[in-house]
This record gives sequence, structure tokens and C-alpha cells, in this order.
Amino acid sequence: MQRARSSETAVTAAMCGECGIAPCRFAALPLHPPVQSGHPMSCLLGIDTGGTYTDAVIVDDATQTVIAKAKALTTRHDLAVGLGAAAGRVIAASAMAPDAVKLVSISTTLATNALVEGQGGRVALVMIGFSPSDLKRADLQTALRGDPVVFLPGGHDVHGREQAGLEIAPLVEQLSTLATTVTGFAVAGYFAVRNPEHETSVRDLIAAQTGLPVTCSHELSSKLDGPRRALTTVLNARLVGAIGRLIEAAERWMEGAGIRAPLMVVRGDGALVSAAFARLRPIETILSGPAASLVGARYLTGADNAIVSDIGGTTTDVAILQDGRPRIDENGATVGGWRTMVDAVAMRTFGLGGDSEVGIEEGALDPQITLGPRRLMPLSLAAAEHGDAVIVELERQLRAPFAGRNDGRFALRTGLPDRYAAGLARQEAELYALIGATPLPLDRLVTSTAQVATLNRLVARGLAHVAGFTPSDAQHVLGRFTHWNIEAARLGAELFARRKDGFGQPIAPGAEAVSARVAERLEWLSAERVLETALAEDGADPALAVSAPAAAALRRRGGIVRFALSLDRPVIGLGAGAATVYPGVGRLLDAQALVPEHADVANAVGAVVGQVRVEVSAEITQPEQGRFQVLGEVGPATFSSETAAIAHAEANCASLAEARAREAGADEPHVRLKSDLRTATIEDQRTFIEARITAIAAGRPRIAA
Repeated sequence: MQRARSSETAVTAAMCGECGIAPCRFAALPLHPPVQSGHPMSCLLGIDTGGTYTDAVIVDDATQTVIAKAKALTTRHDLAVGLGAAAGRVIAASAMAPDAVKLVSISTTLATNALVEGQGGRVALVMIGFSPSDLKRADLQTALRGDPVVFLPGGHDVHGREQAGLEIAPLVEQLSTLATTVTGFAVAGYFAVRNPEHETSVRDLIAAQTGLPVTCSHELSSKLDGPRRALTTVLNARLVGAIGRLIEAAERWMEGAGIRAPLMVVRGDGALVSAAFARLRPIETILSGPAASLVGARYLTGADNAIVSDIGGTTTDVAILQDGRPRIDENGATVGGWRTMVDAVAMRTFGLGGDSEVGIEEGALDPQITLGPRRLMPLSLAAAEHGDAVIVELERQLRAPFAGRNDGRFALRTGLPDRYAAGLARQEAELYALIGATPLPLDRLVTSTAQVATLNRLVARGLAHVAGFTPSDAQHVLGRFTHWNIEAARLGAELFARRKDGFGQPIAPGAEAVSARVAERLEWLSAERVLETALAEDGADPALAVSAPAAAALRRRGGIVRFALSLDRPVIGLGAGAATVYPGVGRLLDAQALVPEHADVANAVGAVVGQVRVEVSAEITQPEQGRFQVLGEVGPATFSSETAAIAHAEANCASLAEARAREAGADEPHVRLKSDLRTATIEDQRTFIEARITAIAAGRPRIAA
């Protein structure tokens, strides 16, 4: 396998004539002799759709060599535009025929970003056998954000026996109204992982009467803890639309390009699944992009042990490579503050990126720059797309004698179809009607704090963007980025520099000074996030990363007591802006910083070298002496012996796992069985307590003949 060269600083690359920066952000770059039309070589097309950029690479299946790469802006209103632009450019650069592409695989940060930013569709939660008090557990009430909940009598006990008959009348009464005000349903039943009958009955009823997507909790996790499983189900239902639009965009582009190959999606644990599989379980794609980046990081650097930090437009994702493999979080992925039940890479995701909202610390005499967690559309990008509509307003605001609270801020629609605006409150609908496709300055749009809150709710629904000053704009001012509108970035920086500190003075003398502060703050916060992850991995309190001793060590501050810190492994910096951030992070942490040659497309590289992997589990209990019950998707079934129960669970889990792996796109899956048997010795007699049988089916994805 060929390894790309790495360096401790930015990689040298030729300036691009189209965008004028190195490494190139938009132009497609042929990296090896291109594939000629009709060449028998089999190629894999990897695509990563992030919050800001869509990346594409072509990899030779035989040699695992990157042939070409390309970037395009992610177009959230119509993902097919950005996806098609990146994929079209990389295919043109490789000069290959469409029939040379044997597999297309996508990784994405869309699900992660949506959870971090609190976005997603409006859903209805149906809880079977639960009480309203259960909403207070697992932050479920907060996650619902006021979305409707329907409680139904029913559910099962820990042994899979019906604890109460299912009553669907309360749901039937509300279905006609819910069908027009939500985008999907989440169904969670009491002990549904032990017996899913009530969940499936409710799912079938909703699907038949509304035609809307329905997610059942037992389909996403086989673990106990009903409220947290319900939370995971709500988040999944909320994400169905976003991931569905991405898959539809990819399929439309492939059809138009004449590519007839399987389409795969990267899950959060790094495994690949078919597009059809991912449509039903979009929650499993949280941390999809970061998981792919870990695979790409090892491929690009050859490092077996490293801290991988991937900075995007919205988030920074930090994870550990140990002995050549990413560490999996067995407790479930945590994203945007939500502890889900999704098996994924043990990744810490922070609302820190190139497009993070820049602010200042409130109430401080000498305020610190703050970044994130909300993503804004950079002013330089807004002006690149809308020209004078942004520049003229920024100049108007800069001519004003006094700084305004909303200076340098604009609102515009994301471009989603009007059906996604269903269920808006009156104030939200009125404000939404005023916002158009062209950026509108906030000082002309909102006149009260209440209206700002209303706008924020529209942003949370994914219906509107807010444009403003970001670290990407600061990098434009400093000459490190040049791919968007530099004038708008400079005007936005000037406006931000006019903000007052606690003494009533401007926080910076001009655009360059405030931009330098923003860039330094991004390096500092990135170093803190890496340190926080390392401390957590060592079992220490991650809060130590922001302690006074840690700050003294990062600053190399002298004194009678001197603090120092270092890492035992390199930091691999990934992302389009990695070369401008991670060399500084390495200096702060006294660690080697590796920024590989293809750091800007590492996610897309990692998307095409993974395997399909599917797990199916069953629980075996002994509710009474001599009666063994197999519970879960391969049950319920009752046996008179432990051996027979285990044999039934192993055979059926293996069969179901293999079938699902093939459904998920595996060519020739291999099945491995894992048993977790719990017994006790009582009066010298072995006593069966319970067992968990897991079948793991894995294999390379099917490629076009």
C-alpha cells in the first residue's frame, strides 16, 4: 500500500490558477498518470459531504493509490449540486470512463452537524408502556424540543412477556393531524429489545396511514435503557430527511453520469453499508465522516498510534488510533451533548471549526474571543455567492458612527422545499416569509431580542442560514485563504473589531489585528480539545485541559513553579484548513504534528477502503428453573435446556447477521460468533444467570462486474 508523505508543517503544493491557494480547494488534481478511457482498471470513487465542502477522490482498487482528488462547496439546499460538482471534477481529472467506477462510497458529517447544531425535522414520539415521567430521563424531554409525544398502554417485561395489552386508539385519534405537522415518527416500547411485537404493530399502522418514515427503537439497539433508546430513536427519525436527501442526490448524479455501481455509506464505526440500509438507520451515520477520516489518516501516514484531529467547517472531531485501529465507544456515541446508543468510533466532537461563530466574552473588561458552537455562513462565502448584496450592506454598516449589535450579520433561506416549514408557529412563519434567497442584513430584518430568538429557531429547523464573521474570514484577511471574497472578509473583520471591551474601547485596532486574534484562538482551542481527548483516554478528568496549570504549560509560562506537558504520540491534522492550524497545535502541545499530503480529502479516501460489518444479538434468560428463553429479534423462543437455547440463538443470529450483511452490501460475508455467558456457583452447583450471543458478519462491499 502506498503511503503519502507527511510533514510537520503545511505541505508544499503548486498554487492553483482557479482558486489561487495551496493546496487547491476547488480544482481537480490528477495525482498519478490518469486512467485512459476504456482502461480495464477498477476504480473506487470516495465522496465526503461535509458542512462546508464536498470532497471526492478516485482510488485504484488494485494498488490503493489515489489517482485524483477534487473539492466543491456543499450545497445544503440541493446536495446534488455540490456532490455532482466534486465527483464530476475528479472523474474529469482522472480521464477515465464512467464504467471504470466499480463502487461509490460516501462518508458525511451531515448527521453529526445536525445534532451539534440542533437541526432536523419535527418528529412525533410514540412511547408504549412508558409514563410521562420517563421523559425526564436521558435528556429525552430536552431532545424533543417541544415535538409531540403520544403515550400508549402496552409494553413487555424483562422476560419478553406482555405486561399490558397494546391500545392504539389514542394514536389513531391524532394520526391525521400528526401526518401534516411532522416529518417522521419514532416508536419506543417498554422492553422492546426483549419483544418487539408492540413496536412493529405501531410502526405498520403509522406507515400504512401516513406514508411517513417510522423508526423503531429495537431496530437501532439491542441494549436495555428504554429512555436512552427512545432518545436515539427520536434523533434517528429527525435525521431521516437529511440523509435521504444526500443519498437521493448521489443516486441522481450517478444516473446522470452513467455510473452503474453499488452505492455505499460509511457508518459511525467505520463500516460500510448500502444506501438502502443507511436510509432506514441514518442515526448510524453520526460520526461517519470522522470514522472515515481515521481510516484515511492511517492510510495517509502509516501511523499506528496517533491522536487524529479533523477540523471541518462546523466541528472538530478528535479520536485515538491505537495499534492501527480506531477505538470504538462501547457506551454509545456522544454527539452534540446527546449520549446515544449508536456503536461508533470513540470520538469527541466539538462545535469548533472554520465556520464557527466568532464572538466575545460577555461582561469581561478584557474579553476573550469565543468560537462556536454554532456554524455561520462565512461572509466571504456569502459575498462570493451573492456579491453586492453583502458588500454594499457591510460598507453601509461600517460608515455608521456607532457599532450595531447585529452588524456583519445576514439571514437567508437554505433553499429547502416549503414542506419542511410545516408546523411553524405564527411568529416563525411571519419571519420566514421575510427571509429570501438573497442575504438580508439582520439590522433591517429583526428589531427585538424575541425576533432574534425566532430566527434562531428557524436556523435550528434547517430553514435559514445566518452569515457572519468566522475564522475562515479571518484566514482570508491574513492571506492564508483566498478562495472566496476577501473584501467581504475584511469588511466583516473591521466591523467585528469595533466591538467594545469593558473599558468602552474597540477590541482591536483593525481587521488584521482582530483576525490574528481569531486565528490564534482557533489554534489554542484546538490544542485544548486534543489535550482534553488525551486526558479522557488516560482516565483523567478532561476538565484539566482548561485548568490554570494546563494553560501555564501551553503558554510555556515561567515562574518558580513551571508546568510542562507533552504527548506520547503525534497529532495527525486533517481537514481543508489543517495546514493553517495544526502546526501551531503541535508547538503548543510539544508534539509532532503530521499534516499529510491529502489531509484535505482524508475522509473521502477512508470512505472507500472499509468493510461491511453487521451485528445481531440475542439475550438468553432463565425466568424459572429449567426454562430458558431466547429474546430479541430471533425470539421469543423457550427451551428446556441451556444448550438448546444457545444453539438456537447462535444459529439464528448467524443466519440473520449474514442476511443483513448481504442486504447492507457485502459480497461474501464471513460470520463470527461471540458469547458472553454469566453463571454463578451456588452450593457447589453451577447456575445459569444469563447469556448474550452476538453474531458479527463482515466482508468487502460488492463491486460492479
